Amino acid sequence: MLVLLPPSEGKAAGGSGGPLDLGTLSLSELGGARERVLDELVTLCAGDEDKAAEVLGLSAGLRGEIAKNAALRTAATRPAGEVYTGVLYDALGLASLDPAARRRAERSLLVFSGLWGAVRITDAIPSYRCSMGVKLPGLGALGAYWRAPLAEALPPAAGDGLVLDLRSAAYATAWRPKGAVAGRTATVRVLQSKIVDGVEKRSVVSHFNKATKGRLVRDLLTAGAEPSGPAELVTALKDLGYAVEASAPARSGAPWSLDVIVTEL
Repeated sequence: MLVLLPPSEGKAAGGSGGPLDLGTLSLSELGGARERVLDELVTLCAGDEDKAAEVLGLSAGLRGEIAKNAALRTAATRPAGEVYTGVLYDALGLASLDPAARRRAERSLLVFSGLWGAVRITDAIPSYRCSMGVKLPGLGALGAYWRAPLAEALPPAAGDGLVLDLRSAAYATAWRPKGAVAGRTATVRVLQSKIVDGVEKRSVVSHFNKATKGRLVRDLLTAGAEPSGPAELVTALKDLGYAVEASAPARSGAPWSLDVIVTEL
C-alpha cells in the first residue's frame, strides 16, 4: 500500500540533523529535479525580499520564511515525519505509533512537496516554505514542473498494490496515476452529514477533512491492514468502523472514489 499525503503549511523549525544531503533522499530519480527547484528557491529568497514574498504568496507576518529558505543548504534537518505538522499530522500521530505500525508508515507513506516532489517520512529535510502552487521565475508552476519527474519515479514506488490518495487538489496536479496504477488507486474525500429540517445535507469541511484523513491512516497502520486494491480498502475501513460509500470507475484504468461520511466535528 502506498499512501499519498499532502504536506502541511506549518512545519517544525530547527532540527538536530546535519545539513541537507539531496543524495540521501528516497526516490533518487527525483534528484536532478530537486536540485533545480532548490537552486531557484534559494536564489529567489537570497535576493529581493519583496519579490520573494510575492512569488511565495507570503503575508507580512511570514517574511521570516524568506530567510529560512535562503539558508536551506546549511540548515539543520530532521525526518520529514517530524517536519510536517498541522491537523492531519496531529491526527496521524506518527510519534506515538507502536513499532510495527511505525515500520508500516515508513514503508507506505509518501508526502508530496513543492520543493522535494515527494519524500518518505524518514527523509532528512530542513523546514521550508514552498507550496505546489508557487510559480518560480525560472521553472514556472511547480505542479506542472513535477509531472514528468514524478511520472517516472512513482509507478515503481506504487508497485502492484493499492494507492490511497489523500492529497489536496493542488498536490494532486503533480501526479495523476495512469493505467494499471490508476485502477488500483482510491481517492478519498470526507463529508460531514447533518440533518437539516429532516433532510440530510452533506458538505466538505476542511479542518474535519484533514483530521479524519489522519485518523484513517493511523487506524489502517495500527490495524496492520494491507488492502490490495480499492474494494479491499472499503472492506478494511468498514471493519474499522468508518461509514464509507464507494464509486467504482465507469471504465477500467480509472481511480475509485471513496466518500467517508462523518457526523461529528
